[in-house]
Amino acid sequence: MNDKLFTSLQYLVPQHALSRLAGKLANCRNQTVKSTFINWFIKRYHVDMSQALDGDPASYACFNDFFTRALKADARPIDGTGSSVVCPADGAISQVGSIEEGRIFQAKGQLYSACELLGGDEALAAEFADGSFATVYLSPKDYHRVHMPLTGRLRQMTVIPGDLFSVNTATAREVPRLFARNERAVCIFDTEAGPMAVVLVGAMIVAGIETVWAGEVAPFKRRVVTTHYGAAQAAPITLEKGAEMGRFKLGSTAIVLFGKDKVRWDEAFKAESATRMGEAMGETVG
Repeated sequence: MNDKLFTSLQYLVPQHALSRLAGKLANCRNQTVKSTFINWFIKRYHVDMSQALDGDPASYACFNDFFTRALKADARPIDGTGSSVVCPADGAISQVGSIEEGRIFQAKGQLYSACELLGGDEALAAEFADGSFATVYLSPKDYHRVHMPLTGRLRQMTVIPGDLFSVNTATAREVPRLFARNERAVCIFDTEAGPMAVVLVGAMIVAGIETVWAGEVAPFKRRVVTTHYGAAQAAPITLEKGAEMGRFKLGSTAIVLFGKDKVRWDEAFKAESATRMGEAMGETVG
């Protein structure tokens, strides 16, 4: 199937209904159903269970428990260099670079607005003007927990309803403003390098998005909801570099933003470069 046809079909299918149905199947605890699904998935995507904290596929209560499995403590060492910014997830770089004139590069011929990505908050978007971004795509075979690139104190989380297009490379090339139109959780942290956004982007067949402080935040209600932390609304939360901050129930994308002249990405990381959670992908500046 060519890219244009694949993308066109996504406009036609009931994205949310299909994804929620997949969610019910992924949460099914019937022994036959969940074991068949898990074993097929391991074989289809060549999943390396030797790195899992629990390497027995039969021990997982449902597919979602298997998919969001923890890894052994030494499977993903966190880079200990004081100035390093670490990769938030296993996967591959979709794009990495600078935010230019308020816009983020998605794919050849495709850009989207940082303001729109962040929920239309112009004051918040201004904190990342002329800053840096990195987009990491988590494929089905990858470890699906997202971790902190830097130590940070959670300032706010905004959950934003939207579409559920696939977020793979083919769709990124064809769907305008893909990451700013899919449903997503925008998490803003204050760090030693200034504000840092970690945006968890939902996608077709993704059965849910969770954060460690709020549990499941997607599927979303059909309205934007912002929660402020460290104020009367919610208790303060600080997470260390490399600590888990969220997870996807089925694959998706994490986007990291920093402000102007705050980080320098390692030149080895380019579009389609493989990533491993915890490895240094850049460093703070100054």
